[in-house]
Amino acid sequence: MFGIALDLDLRRFREVARRPRAIVGGLVAVFVLFPAATWVLVRLLDPPPSVALGMLLVASSPGGNMSNFLTHVARGNTALSITLTGLSTAAALVLTPLSFALWGSLTPSAAPLLSSFELDGLEIIQTFGLIVLLPLALGRLVALWAPEAARRLSRPMKALSILSFIAFVVVALRLNWEFFMRYVGHVAGYVALQDTVALGLGYSLGAILKLPEADRRALAIESGIRNSGLALVLVFAFFDGLGGMAITAAWWGVWHVVSGLAIATWWSRRPPALVTDA
Repeated sequence: MFGIALDLDLRRFREVARRPRAIVGGLVAVFVLFPAATWVLVRLLDPPPSVALGMLLVASSPGGNMSNFLTHVARGNTALSITLTGLSTAAALVLTPLSFALWGSLTPSAAPLLSSFELDGLEIIQTFGLIVLLPLALGRLVALWAPEAARRLSRPMKALSILSFIAFVVVALRLNWEFFMRYVGHVAGYVALQDTVALGLGYSLGAILKLPEADRRALAIESGIRNSGLALVLVFAFFDGLGGMAITAAWWGVWHVVSGLAIATWWSRRPPALVTDA
């Protein structure tokens, strides 16, 4: 979150006033369409309850900052991607807990498991404040008061973020190795399908809104690249590192990099100007 804030240029947020369709469409894809589509998948696939909760938690999380890099590789609208990541991260303070609670309570197989945890709404908001808002605020202060330092810190912070996430993934796998080995095939399939749906939803919504091709690519990648690191932190903070949730969030962090790089590389060979609607 601190690293994201270092890269945020508040001038980009003026895009909201000039191009509201792309911004609103992106936020709708991230916080409405994808969680709803994930709930449908959960009902159809009927995964183990803890895996279902993991899928819903990831779907309720904001976009990840790797989406900005991948959008750039894909020749998408990088400024739009950065704006959406910043807005969705800030909105996650309220929307992530609400979305997860809503869809989790509407899932018959997972609702009893969800209700077995005593979740304090105020505690969740306070934790989110520490995880999301505090580092964002500190990052913005550094960027405003010491822009040269922010520029120098940006790359090391990205590397540190990746290393921290890898450490979280390793811990999640180590603590839940037996569960992982038993369900890895299923979890991998669920995550791959869920991510494919996310990418397709983002791009399709951009097409429906008649956005430029570069914007559609940004929406697709913003929908398909989630802040699974945040999801993992929440799993350990509020759900005692529950096996299915932890493994699902951890595997998401691996898979969306693979799928994101694949689609970004493919798009990089097709300039947006050469792509026309059928």
